[in-house]
Amino acid sequence: MKAQISICWRLPIFPFLAAVMTLTATAYAESFTLNLRSRPSNSGISPVPKPREEKTAWDADKTAIIVCDMWDDHWCQSASRRVTEMAPALNNMLNAARDKGSLIIHAPSSVTAHYANTAQRKAAQSAPFSPAPIKLSTAERWGTTWCWPDPKFEGVLPIDDSDMGCSCPPEKCEIRDAWAKQIDSIEIHAKDFITDHAQETYNILAANNIENVVLCGVHLNMCVLGRPFGIRQMVKLGKNVALVRDLTDTMYNPERPPGVDHFTGTDLVVAHVEKYWCPSFLSSDITAGEPFKFIEDKR
Repeated sequence: MKAQISICWRLPIFPFLAAVMTLTATAYAESFTLNLRSRPSNSGISPVPKPREEKTAWDADKTAIIVCDMWDDHWCQSASRRVTEMAPALNNMLNAARDKGSLIIHAPSSVTAHYANTAQRKAAQSAPFSPAPIKLSTAERWGTTWCWPDPKFEGVLPIDDSDMGCSCPPEKCEIRDAWAKQIDSIEIHAKDFITDHAQETYNILAANNIENVVLCGVHLNMCVLGRPFGIRQMVKLGKNVALVRDLTDTMYNPERPPGVDHFTGTDLVVAHVEKYWCPSFLSSDITAGEPFKFIEDKR
């Protein structure tokens, strides 16, 4: 039987069939049409330059979505409440992206050991080693390596998070080890991956021919930017990177500068990312539904 198959594939018609198969696969390859919003960095003295949008198609099967630190709990009660509220909308986007062929990486930092015996964690650990084009982050912070702000790439963050950003009135929450796993309302499917490790993340992307990386989750001014799988690292690795701006949040206390409400503070950090690091888009570009908005955001 093997010999017969070998002979058949060597018939002269094979190049024609291969061409037809390639054209068919290309024709049916699904893509996302994303309205990528960015802000020109050469905008003079303006701290928040006006945005510009560009409609761009990304192949779904060359796109990975990384879910950052959507934990089951948080030391800050208001932060935990917002994660719980956001999670179903984020899960809906992940399902829509999977349906089109995208790869999903769950990155609940410092608690991946909870998933040690799962197929998704083992798949991340067993992805073939691929040397990164740059040195990956080695500084440590909060249980993983960390990419600190780089003045060669970005200006100072537009919000003061030096108090760690708890926005609970009137007394602030005590910092503690609150999380044990990713929040259960975000589904982990059979073909997903689980990691919070820089090299493992790069191995997964390389093995799956991923060109585009989408970041979502919390918190934008800290982990979404700084984790070893976060925006700073992915941009420096040369990936096409984008942020889902309605499916993120910040650790920001409105009592700190610049003294705006919490959600305006988040928008300022989104604008910072759009100016210095990567564009953003709304989850509705993938789901074809309504963008997510926090109930407490009355603007």
